[in-house]
Amino acid sequence: MVGVTETWQVEPSGPLRGDIGVRGSKNAVTKHMVAAMLGDGPSTIRNAPEVGDVDITAAMLEAVGFAVSRDGGEITIAPNGKLESRVPAAFTGLNRIPILMLGPLLHRTGEAFVPLVGGDPIGRRPVDFHVSALRALGAEVEAGPDGITARATRLHGARIDLPYPSVGATETVLLSAVRAEGKTVVRNAATEPEVVELALFLQRMGAHIELSPDRRIVIEGVPRLRGASRWLAGDRLEAFSYLAAGLITRGEVRVHGCPQDRLVTAITTLAKMGAQIDITDEWITASAPSGLRPAAVSTDTHPGFMTDWQQPLMVLFTQAEGMSVLHETVFENRLVYVPALQKMGCEIETFAACLGGEACRFHDTNAVHSAVIRGVSKLVGADVTLPDVRAGFSAVLAAAVADRPSVLRGIHHIERGYHRPFDQFGSLGLTIHRG
Repeated sequence: MVGVTETWQVEPSGPLRGDIGVRGSKNAVTKHMVAAMLGDGPSTIRNAPEVGDVDITAAMLEAVGFAVSRDGGEITIAPNGKLESRVPAAFTGLNRIPILMLGPLLHRTGEAFVPLVGGDPIGRRPVDFHVSALRALGAEVEAGPDGITARATRLHGARIDLPYPSVGATETVLLSAVRAEGKTVVRNAATEPEVVELALFLQRMGAHIELSPDRRIVIEGVPRLRGASRWLAGDRLEAFSYLAAGLITRGEVRVHGCPQDRLVTAITTLAKMGAQIDITDEWITASAPSGLRPAAVSTDTHPGFMTDWQQPLMVLFTQAEGMSVLHETVFENRLVYVPALQKMGCEIETFAACLGGEACRFHDTNAVHSAVIRGVSKLVGADVTLPDVRAGFSAVLAAAVADRPSVLRGIHHIERGYHRPFDQFGSLGLTIHRG
């Protein structure tokens, strides 16, 4: 992984133009790596991105006894002798993957310990959803100050009603129920493309999974799974981020490798802002020769506007003529990156009220989850520290149209979640120097 102290010095370089190919997402590849723990033989994941989260997840798998080999965009994972039941505490707080390993470890060893989850500081992670689901499946689960301990001689099917369509909790149920005894029905499940992609991978491994209407997933447990191979579809977040990069700088980026159906809501949002979208089977591009209009957008679970799309959208709003509104409904602390953008001249005001959409589950809380953005803002170069993956990318976009160079600290966040962003931005014409 890249050192925490590393910086990027970004010089405004005019319109960004060129072609970008996107690989599978970090949110998909790491979950597939965990799923591979369930197979009796080796599994291979192709079109994998080169990101820090893959390094972390590979190290965790090796620590509990799996062999992990990588060759470019291909990752192969296989059982490697006796397995350990404990994920070492050294992985505490590095990413959100350890909790997903509970189910596979229980099936493999009958007990498991995983350290506390980490990831971006964007709000409360509903770990209780995971714990409740595992208990419903028959596991004894204890959540302590250092991590979570679980035991089960055999998991059994259950009916699980999720209080919220949490992506992580849905993935925990999938990874735990596929080898449980009997039928599991999960209601109010997440249906994001990455969740469906995981379900399809498990099906290739021999799992019996039915995706039903009304956010319901039915899983018939099987006694064993085999290894499988899968090519990951292109990262919809990365694709949108680079489309926004072209629009923000009054250029045009052509994105390859992400199917149109993963970007439907994002494409419509850009079109409503006045962007011209061109789509083929091979690529998608966006341009705005006549400028951009403001908009009001609420994030939501799939198929709504993705919460991870809102950070580049926020910067895009600063370059649209007029007042835009962003209403975040998925994570209560998702706007933690706004101060860095404000330091760079973005005219953003945040509120605890629900603005620009219907009242959401944060409406009676103190969560600051709405923003009003004034455009066109004249952005300025600054020295800023990046709090998370998506905020980091957005700060690069702001720096690309600032009046002078910027110094961005905490660049390891970007390189944890995006495939070779330094090289990708350079190929589009942005001048970046490592510090």
